[in-house]
Amino acid sequence: MATVVMAYPELRHPFERTDIHPNGAATVLYQGRAVTLREARTDGHLLIRPNDLAKVNGFELKPEGACHADTCIPIRDDMFEQDDGGRWFNLTAFAEHMQQAYVADEDSSVWSFAEMPSKRDSMLIDALAPDFEVKDRQGRVVSKNSLKGKKAMIVTWASW
Repeated sequence: MATVVMAYPELRHPFERTDIHPNGAATVLYQGRAVTLREARTDGHLLIRPNDLAKVNGFELKPEGACHADTCIPIRDDMFEQDDGGRWFNLTAFAEHMQQAYVADEDSSVWSFAEMPSKRDSMLIDALAPDFEVKDRQGRVVSKNSLKGKKAMIVTWASW
């Protein structure tokens, strides 16, 4: 009979609630990274500080719009909110504007964003695997660059 083994059982308890981040913060999952934003507002949308946009997805807010590399996307005024605490950027409105899929667990303030269609389309056209680094079974770091010039089969798996 097989036994069920849970990864890091000492860190998990099925009956205890464990906070993911401090109260008032949010965690954004994008491109295999988890970015914790110390300040965020969630009221059906994810509102972040404008300076945090670069941490989340690499875009920078400039007068001409949200820019990443040589691409700038015009930003509508309704993507910003102002209150006593300062200026906020509506990240979910930006994602909808870019036709980027996302899911949210608002109770936990965790938001997961899929790849942006414009980036995904260019990746499919170029037919290049994205840069990555993973550890092998012996704990050595393997990167895409270390495979250059070699034949490689890359197999991925996810539990969801």
